Amino acid sequence: MTTLSEAARPVSGPQQPNEAAEPPVRGLWRQGLVVFCENRLALVGLGLFILLAGVCFLGPLFYHTDQVHTDLMAVHLAPGEQGHPLGTDGVGYDQLGRLMLGGQTSIVVGLAAGLLATALGTLWGAVAGFVGGWADSAMMRVVDAMMSIPSLFLFMLLAAIVTPSVPMLILIIGAFAWLGPARLVRGEALTLRSREYVQAMRGMGGTGGRAVRRHIVPNAIGTVIVNATFQVADAILYVAYLSFLGLGVPPPAANWGGMLSDGLADTYSGHWWLLYPPGIAIILIVLAFNFIGDGLRDAFEVRLRRR
Repeated sequence: MTTLSEAARPVSGPQQPNEAAEPPVRGLWRQGLVVFCENRLALVGLGLFILLAGVCFLGPLFYHTDQVHTDLMAVHLAPGEQGHPLGTDGVGYDQLGRLMLGGQTSIVVGLAAGLLATALGTLWGAVAGFVGGWADSAMMRVVDAMMSIPSLFLFMLLAAIVTPSVPMLILIIGAFAWLGPARLVRGEALTLRSREYVQAMRGMGGTGGRAVRRHIVPNAIGTVIVNATFQVADAILYVAYLSFLGLGVPPPAANWGGMLSDGLADTYSGHWWLLYPPGIAIILIVLAFNFIGDGLRDAFEVRLRRR
């Protein structure tokens, strides 16, 4: 005779699947996020970027300054004088307000040029690696030829020919910074094109364009995203290089490289506050993106995600 307690006991048998179990893809993304958060330098870099971007883009909403009209009565004021926390420059511009304005230009050009270079390099490398043969050889010889020329020399040449502006700087830097991503993605494409799922898709009549869009690029997304962070950091440095050499956006626009160049001339006169703030800002933003890139590299590493 079956007792009440035995009747309430669950019947043994095959376990039912847990309906609340998360999909494998979501589990991998969550595990990648955990690995990223375990990297303290990556979190520091993310915090630095959020802090700098917030100061540059939200700061002017609370700290209003005139960055268009000069004020020769307030030239080279030391930090703290007449309500200027970081002092003023040689034409009376508030240095803190100028730092915010210059940060907007540097961050926008760096992000846009880095993403443009990553997109162009990803497309070029994926097509070259997947197609192979003479097309791959021709496309990569173009990359090798362009990489043999110093990038900074090309940037200086083009910046001297055309009128510098924010869109033009984005195009100039993006047009030559895609060579590194192209070589990386091409190596990934050479490996992925021989995988069984790609061969099966081609056997069912799939086109090469579909293989690149649906299989090559998505499976190389880890390499692409990690490289994009380093491309942004390099683009910010290129903007600083060009502006330091006088080939950046013309006044009254500003960027950290131009401020660094102006501050270098004034620092010999004892106006140190014109040199250190933009220099420290450039160092911090570049370090931030490099730390973020290191964290993303660990997060996308398959061995770490499946440990």
